[in-house]
Amino acid sequence: MNGDQRIVVGVDGSEFSTTALRVAGRMSTSLNVPLEVITCLGTSDFFLASHLPEDSTPTTTQLEETAKRLVDQALERAFGETRPEGLTRSVKFGAPAKVLVDESQNAQLLVVGRRGKGGFLHQVMGSVSGACAAHAHCPVVVVGQGADDRRSTE
Repeated sequence: MNGDQRIVVGVDGSEFSTTALRVAGRMSTSLNVPLEVITCLGTSDFFLASHLPEDSTPTTTQLEETAKRLVDQALERAFGETRPEGLTRSVKFGAPAKVLVDESQNAQLLVVGRRGKGGFLHQVMGSVSGACAAHAHCPVVVVGQGADDRRSTE
């Protein structure tokens, strides 16, 4: 299977990204393609630094370990012990929108949450999901937080 037969999902630990992860997992299973879970570390990632002990200056390794832990927590919330076959995780360094748009070049589909941890609460769509929808090289699914609720009423 080549790289463009994968689904990429951006995860930042927010509830929106957990819901996007569930949707991406169902799609990867339905389409029988691998799922790559990507979390991004930007140069000013205050959310990840807030999960480190106080009075410490985070190193790149600490930030990466914190990102992996947040992805593990999101995977647990989304799937429990039953994870989609072919699931991989990676931590990428750079601005999330740029990283995800770059990753979309070799993807069948990019899935992102409508909003993440940062930004303004009353925005309809966050800056990362907006940039992905506008600039991705493959189709993009922007998932709202209530996406799982609609599935249970069908």
